[in-house]
Amino acid sequence: MVGADTAWILVATALVLFMSLPGLALFYGGLVRARNVLSVFMHVYAIACLMSLLWLAVGYSIAFGEGNGYWGGLGKIFLFGIDANTVKGTLPEVLFFAFQMTFAIITPALIVGAYVERISFGFVLTFSGLWMLLCYAPVAHWIWGGGFMSDGGIFGATGTRDFAGGIVVHETAGLAPLIIAVMLGRRKVDNKPPHNPGYVMIGAAMLWVGWFGFNGGSQLAADGGAAMAITVTHISAAAASMTWAFWERIKYGKASLVGIVTGTIAGLASITPASGYVTPVEALLIGAIAGILCQEMVNLIRGKLRIDDTLDVFAVHGVGGIFGTIMIAAFGAGTWMAQLGALVIVGLFTTIVTVTLVYVTKVLVGFRVDAETEHAGLDLAQHGESAYDHNS
Repeated sequence: MVGADTAWILVATALVLFMSLPGLALFYGGLVRARNVLSVFMHVYAIACLMSLLWLAVGYSIAFGEGNGYWGGLGKIFLFGIDANTVKGTLPEVLFFAFQMTFAIITPALIVGAYVERISFGFVLTFSGLWMLLCYAPVAHWIWGGGFMSDGGIFGATGTRDFAGGIVVHETAGLAPLIIAVMLGRRKVDNKPPHNPGYVMIGAAMLWVGWFGFNGGSQLAADGGAAMAITVTHISAAAASMTWAFWERIKYGKASLVGIVTGTIAGLASITPASGYVTPVEALLIGAIAGILCQEMVNLIRGKLRIDDTLDVFAVHGVGGIFGTIMIAAFGAGTWMAQLGALVIVGLFTTIVTVTLVYVTKVLVGFRVDAETEHAGLDLAQHGESAYDHNS
């Protein structure tokens, strides 16, 4: 083990968990109506807890076990045979487990943004747990765990390049919410503005800082590669923030706070798969394009297609991750066959698994809350609490 590598990944693990708790919770929570903010916090927090337990039980083994090219097997369930002295590369394997666990937490948590304000809590937990095990963990194995799309697999000597999750995280967690949003239907009231843009900005800022662990930690070493990944991550986020705000100003006459920080997330999602392979100037180009591309996708999905992906998960995370994955090939760091082929395979797999799990989970625990609950808000109806006591 290399002490510096271990120290850095310890920090990176904390940073990635910080992205979900409290970053994503605040970012999403500020975007909904006041009567639903606690339900969003509850969804993200409960998902973090449940995914941690499932990752220990079987998720890690499926993703990073020594099975075959399609799944990792059950040899590492409950970290069987792994102790503090077991090594994976230059790291204690238990630390590698913990770092990857934070990815398994945030990926299903991202999906929350598509169904807020109208979903049952039972569906959230049941679907998220099954989806992480049956969709996320296998895809992680295919690309990161030595599976059939990695080097030497179906795409030849140069396999799919996905440094920190453009496909594994953002494509899967972008397509799934789009599918759920279509199957769930639109909210009864979908024209209310974000109840607390301040929360949104604070959450986005936490995500930005945490993303240094997300991308920089994916180098799995304390070296120049990690430093470059952090640098290009920051540049892409800054560029996308500015182009999003600039495009808003041109189209609507004003640049909004919610807009500029959404641009930040678009830039972060877009650079994620490429962060280990591109230069700062290339990151600048990725971010600059992403700020406009993802904003136009928001307008397309919301306005023209009338799909109520409530917090624009597909338009920002899904499109951003797919775009960044393609740019790896455009800049010559990966092959077109491997990058596009992986996007198609994972996209089809995610679609099939998500649709199947929605139907199964719907039968088991229900799906959408009734109209009265949706009108009253999920905070009181589902959790017996209210974020704001206006009478005190």
